[in-house]
Amino acid sequence: MTLLHRNSTHLQTTRKTLSRINPRKAAGPDNIPGRVLRECAAQLTDVLTDIFNTSLSQAVVPTCLKSTSIIPVPKKSPVSCLNDYRPIALTPIIMKCFERLVMHHIKSSLPNTLDPFQFAYRPNRSTDDAISSTLHLALTHLEQKDSYVRMLFIDFSSAFNTIIPQQLIHKLNLLGLNTSLCNWILDFLTGRPQSVRVGSNTSSTTTLSTGAPQGCVLSPLLFTLLTHDCTAKFSSNHIIKFADDTTVVGLISNNDETHYREEVAQLAKWCGSNNLSLNVSKTKEVVMDFRRNSVDHPPLTIDSLAVERVSSTKFLGVHITENLTWTTNVTSLNKKGQQRLHFLRWLKRASLPPPILTTFYRGTIESVLTSCITVWYGNCSAADRKTLQWTVNTAAKIIGAPLPSILDTFLARCSSKASSIVKDPTHPSHNLFQLLPSGRRYRSIKARSVRFLNSFFPQAVRVLNSNLPAPL
Repeated sequence: MTLLHRNSTHLQTTRKTLSRINPRKAAGPDNIPGRVLRECAAQLTDVLTDIFNTSLSQAVVPTCLKSTSIIPVPKKSPVSCLNDYRPIALTPIIMKCFERLVMHHIKSSLPNTLDPFQFAYRPNRSTDDAISSTLHLALTHLEQKDSYVRMLFIDFSSAFNTIIPQQLIHKLNLLGLNTSLCNWILDFLTGRPQSVRVGSNTSSTTTLSTGAPQGCVLSPLLFTLLTHDCTAKFSSNHIIKFADDTTVVGLISNNDETHYREEVAQLAKWCGSNNLSLNVSKTKEVVMDFRRNSVDHPPLTIDSLAVERVSSTKFLGVHITENLTWTTNVTSLNKKGQQRLHFLRWLKRASLPPPILTTFYRGTIESVLTSCITVWYGNCSAADRKTLQWTVNTAAKIIGAPLPSILDTFLARCSSKASSIVKDPTHPSHNLFQLLPSGRRYRSIKARSVRFLNSFFPQAVRVLNSNLPAPL
């Protein structure tokens, strides 16, 4: 199979991939720096396209492109044991470019029948969508009488390292991927030389044929496809996934947790069948129960080990709490934003003009303060909003130019996100935006509680309706 025919379109795609290489990334075992590949993209496009095509047509990946160097980097100082090191995998940059091209082809070949609650590597999906959908399921259920929600945040032990290539290829075949492409992926995952490098010393080489390569572009996507059949068995449960981040949402009514506990047991069984190991010690559970006469909730067990119940945990970068308040999350974001004001002041002292300072602010401070803002801002307390706005105002004083308020940023992103969902009928939340018979406005989402009323989807409907032109 040839994916990159030597026509102008595919040559341009290869050249564009090369020209987007980050020159600051460390070189792999081949010692070819990214800067060279980027600067010589025009000269290398033809020859690399031929190499890629030959590899795909023969379903063979050159061993030199599969090699990996592991660099141990200390997590903290001083280092007291081997677990204090984080293994950083360096692979050839040329192979990373090749993987991006193959990944694009795989994504375009996937059927629309994939699990709608897998939000990674899908068009028009992001972590915002995954978190908003998770919270919407919980908040909708909590509107009902005598109900509560249990959320299980799964942690896998070395998820990518445990993939069995042959098992993955079987699933890719079932998804309808081309046999030649499946054979190429199988060769890519097997016979991979790996060594460890510390300073100028390099260990002997070990050949691996299990797992997906660490640090490779394709690994998260392949893990996503491996877990595509990990879906909820009961209608009262939902399994939300973003690559290897997995959350089980149990919607409990009348204190009956039978289906939820059976779901978790089925998930543990599925993991065993797919050579995945649940790290129970790092798996956390949050229980959301707002009933006046709530009862004690028996601990959940997995493989006879009790799962720790916590009042707050981090899910896709956002702090989720059992009382669904956002002070913990806002405090964390604001702290990071204020720390970066220091660098903005340094740039100001260097007499950089306001446009450059504004660009720096948007990339390093605003991006932090507004991370997943559509998820949490609607239910923020007045004090939390004031805290965030103070940081924005301080940045504006340093720059000497006005900046968008936090509220304006929230409304703009809310409108943009809602519009993209409305235009995408395959989005799992598309049906929440229904036009009224007049065809001019969207149907409001009914809410009994303020926390549901101010959550993303009811807010998004109101924002869309407020942006619609007035009838003539």
